[in-house]
Amino acid sequence: MPTFCRHNRFLANCPICSQDQVEIVSTRRTSTAKPAGGTRRTRSEAPARSARASGGLRVRQVARDQDDGFRSPLIPGVKASAAAERLAEEIAFACARLALLAGDPPGLYAEVAAAAGQPAGSAEREEALWLAFLIAYLGPLDGADPFAGVRAVRTAWAGGELPQLGDAPLGPRSAHDPARGDATLVAYRAWAERAGSQDAAYAGEPAWAPERRFARAFERLALPGLHRDARFDLLVTLGRLGLHAMEPGSLQLGGADETTVAAKRVFGIADTLLLERRASELADAGEVPLAALDVALWNWNRPLRPGSAGERERATLGAEGAEPDADAYARVAAALGL
Repeated sequence: MPTFCRHNRFLANCPICSQDQVEIVSTRRTSTAKPAGGTRRTRSEAPARSARASGGLRVRQVARDQDDGFRSPLIPGVKASAAAERLAEEIAFACARLALLAGDPPGLYAEVAAAAGQPAGSAEREEALWLAFLIAYLGPLDGADPFAGVRAVRTAWAGGELPQLGDAPLGPRSAHDPARGDATLVAYRAWAERAGSQDAAYAGEPAWAPERRFARAFERLALPGLHRDARFDLLVTLGRLGLHAMEPGSLQLGGADETTVAAKRVFGIADTLLLERRASELADAGEVPLAALDVALWNWNRPLRPGSAGERERATLGAEGAEPDADAYARVAAALGL
């Protein structure tokens, strides 16, 4: 997890704090302890040796790419050309995935897209919206059959039966927490029922622009257990598959989700408004959809593959076999000065 210093900068970018390259996480509670000599002191003042012995202090080295002098005003948090190239490639892959969803949706996405031409509120659209939610909530798997987990547990919306998720395989971006059971599914059905249907809940007001519809649906979908990444991808998917006219006007960053953490690393700032502005500037400069930065940042920040020499495994999120868009890569690389 990257660290931000007291000056609200990414640690590696701060001229004051950059000398300290380790992240220190303390699980100790500050309490008052009275030593044998009678002088009172807080536990936080206890010698480091005793803190380590008690297991209350954990020191973790922050993994960083080697600084080779790379600098770009679009991504001030990135100091290595290899990291910038990887970001450009992940943006290119995310662009290819968006184009695939809009033009030739794979697997169960095609079943969702088939309902786009049905009348609003129809049974076909309700089943398609329910399927889209399950895909985003459980997450496509990595491998030859990304939708195997969803296919194994899916139920019909009309019947009211909830999927049994006890042994369901979960994708790398899944929002499901087995400890919650079916609480998120129950909350989602209640959310739709309050609006009269899923279709009505997503649509909002007919006069809304696509950006406003996206933002309002994102806000309303803040259900227990449905994290930011699943909500964002669900709404992007519905827009790309033609179920609803919605397009993100911002990345909806904020919180401790992986995409926001990656954005803080890339853009070198923790302030949410500045993160959103810098993300929009990068998308504009590279002439790519803003939505592409969501998956791109998330994949860029994935941990190293165990036993590899600095390799990270890309989550395809249902677009198995898709190759990065070469034109998008060229535009982003040129904007970054690579």
